[in-house]
Amino acid sequence: MTTYTPKERLYRVLRGMEVDRMPAVCFTQTATVEQMEAVKIFWPQAHEDSEMLAKLAEAAHTVVGFEAVRVPFDITAEAEFFGCKLKAGTLDQQPSVIGHSVKTPEDVDKWKNFKFGGTARVDRIIKSTKILADKYGKELPIIGSMIGPFSLAQHLNGDNWFMGIMMDDPVVQPLIDLTTDFCIKYATEMVKAGADTIVIIDPTASYELLGDQFYEKFAVPYHKKIADAMRALNVSTILHICGDTTKGIALMDKAGVDGISVDQKVNIKLASAASKQAKIVGNLDPVQLLWKGTPAEVTKRCQEVFAEGATIVTVGCGIVTNTPTENLKALVEFTKTAKYK
Repeated sequence: MTTYTPKERLYRVLRGMEVDRMPAVCFTQTATVEQMEAVKIFWPQAHEDSEMLAKLAEAAHTVVGFEAVRVPFDITAEAEFFGCKLKAGTLDQQPSVIGHSVKTPEDVDKWKNFKFGGTARVDRIIKSTKILADKYGKELPIIGSMIGPFSLAQHLNGDNWFMGIMMDDPVVQPLIDLTTDFCIKYATEMVKAGADTIVIIDPTASYELLGDQFYEKFAVPYHKKIADAMRALNVSTILHICGDTTKGIALMDKAGVDGISVDQKVNIKLASAASKQAKIVGNLDPVQLLWKGTPAEVTKRCQEVFAEGATIVTVGCGIVTNTPTENLKALVEFTKTAKYK
């Protein structure tokens, strides 16, 4: 059988084509303290500088062995772009949103003419994508990641968002339209910079939280717009939503993404059966297994998840920053022996 480059391998797997083995990739947050120590670049400074972002991102490849590079490490740069107040991160903690910027339709209107190419953190992330693509783009997948439109709207609108979608608040429709438009344009800028895979992280667009009616109304159509826009560029999309999405997989599949990333609460067998188009990827427990477990336990669980039907065995959510490198290497080594029937 032909041996493929990591870039070719991921592309082919997500499209159901024949490959030599499983890709060794992580679609969620990759940085750890051990990687930071190895390359002498640390949070929170790394969040703010394109060169640091790229150097720390490549540590997932050079230190751990993942056959892909991915930026960024958090999902707050987009909210910051739209005027939200952040709590600064630390060495082992990501920044978080603590202040919101949109209450009314008039507030949404103020942001409609947004542009890239300035000095915002999203612009630095785009620049870091280019740095990585220039160095690794011929061989490795270049993965760009962003918060999804539903969760971005919630960041902008705060706790009012969930009540608003239930009560037909007039801010809801223009806000979700704005955040979806932003996500498409932001993803496109990352693709122009060299990204070939886009991950949509939409944690609060959860089937568990919304139920089927609201999920189908406020999540599926907007995820599909992003997936369709990326497909027109021949770019793969992965959708990650936290929590037990087992019962919502069939609806998530309607978005037309290439992969659905699921966390450790999801029943892989049921998820694989429910998804007719998207490949199921996941769902190693980032806390109890990858952080607190052993390499032998990681290998054993990888074997189980693959047998249960995951197309790509990888992390079920963002990697905990204190995760030992040896546990992540056990995952990488497993993928090199995992062949598809």
